[in-house]
Amino acid sequence: MTESTTTERQRRKTRTGVVTSDKMTKTVTVEMERRFAHPVYSKQITRTKRVKARNEKDARLGDTVRIMETRPIAKTVCWRVVEVVQRAK
Repeated sequence: MTESTTTERQRRKTRTGVVTSDKMTKTVTVEMERRFAHPVYSKQITRTKRVKARNEKDARLGDTVRIMETRPIAKTVCWRVVEVVQRAK
């Protein structure tokens, strides 16, 4: 049983982002940024996505955090904070 749970956890998505809001009780808003080249013009394009994540690790505004995909915790929350990579200055 332990082998199946470890392989399950390895398949979950993990992303890194910056906390943009911590005004909710147990939830933070994390902004993830990705850069890619335009398929025709080869110019770098930046796209951002905001997700809500469950905050058990005491992440604050401006912190860089690593989040992991999880089961739906609330209506809009299906990510959780795994670790705080860098604290805000």
